[in-house]
Amino acid sequence: MKPSSSYLSTHQTFVRPFPKDFEPDANLTKPAWEGVPKLILEDFRGSGNTIPGVHTRVAVAYTNSRLYLAYWCDYIELNYYADTQPRQERWQLWDRDVVEVFINPLPQQMSSYWEFEVSPNNQWIDLKINLDRDPVLDASWNSGFLHATKVDEKRKQWTCEMSIPVSSMGILRIYPGMEWRINFYRCDGIGDIEQRRLLAWSPTLDDSFHIPNRFGLIRFQP
Repeated sequence: MKPSSSYLSTHQTFVRPFPKDFEPDANLTKPAWEGVPKLILEDFRGSGNTIPGVHTRVAVAYTNSRLYLAYWCDYIELNYYADTQPRQERWQLWDRDVVEVFINPLPQQMSSYWEFEVSPNNQWIDLKINLDRDPVLDASWNSGFLHATKVDEKRKQWTCEMSIPVSSMGILRIYPGMEWRINFYRCDGIGDIEQRRLLAWSPTLDDSFHIPNRFGLIRFQP
């Protein structure tokens, strides 16, 4: 799948630094996330459209060595693999409820990026993507990213926190002023792809998340 040159997403946001690294625990009420802007995920098939019952927000921050993400996910029902341990990478995790981030720290190489996914019960997968190769997915790659989740059944919301080492993507460190291409996604619900609820920060307008020129842009602040 080669990226089309006819469109480049205009979604963009600034990313604030954290003073120090910490291990994710999915407690998104902690002071670290206070004041960090939250981005809204929309129906990935139509920009500006929201999906009732599954309101989804994501926040992003960084240290020199790690990218941090927090997701707040309202839900109607949960759909996840119950037979797999979180310590084990779960293939085809995207067929159940999951939050995802696709990261391209080298925007001039449009076809190469990295994918990270976490489910409500903290199952995970990470993938190295190169759309110019066959196969495009490298499932043997392991980033060593950290992640945690919590489910609040009373509020009907699950939360996820990720910490991704940028060295796993070939970046020595994050510098203020850097610009990366990125997109945030959520898959939710039961059924096939046509029945499920699919959300994105920068909607793809096509029937795939893997449209890298539709990723948004993040700029790292001092």
